[in-house]
Amino acid sequence: MTTKKNSKIKRSVVFPIIMLVYLAVMAWIGRDRLERGEYLYYFGIIAIGLIIIVLLYFSLRKKEQLQQQREEREQYGTYEEEKDK
Repeated sequence: MTTKKNSKIKRSVVFPIIMLVYLAVMAWIGRDRLERGEYLYYFGIIAIGLIIIVLLYFSLRKKEQLQQQREEREQYGTYEEEKDK
C-alpha cells in the first residue's frame, strides 16, 4: 500500500527562485557598471532585489499557511462548532 505525497511545488518557493534567476541575469548584464567602478550602485541594486525576494517569500508562505488553515477549517470544522452541538 502506497501513500500519495503532495508533490506540488509551492508558489512560495517557485516565484522567489524565478526572481533570483532574473536578478542573477540582470547582475550579469549590468556588470559593466561594476567594471566602471560604480560599486555602490551595482551592489545596492542587488541588495534591494534580494530584500524584495526575501519579503516575497515570507509573504507567499504566510498566504499559503492561511489558505491551508482555511481549507482545514472548512473540511474539519472547529472545536467551538463541535462544542455547540
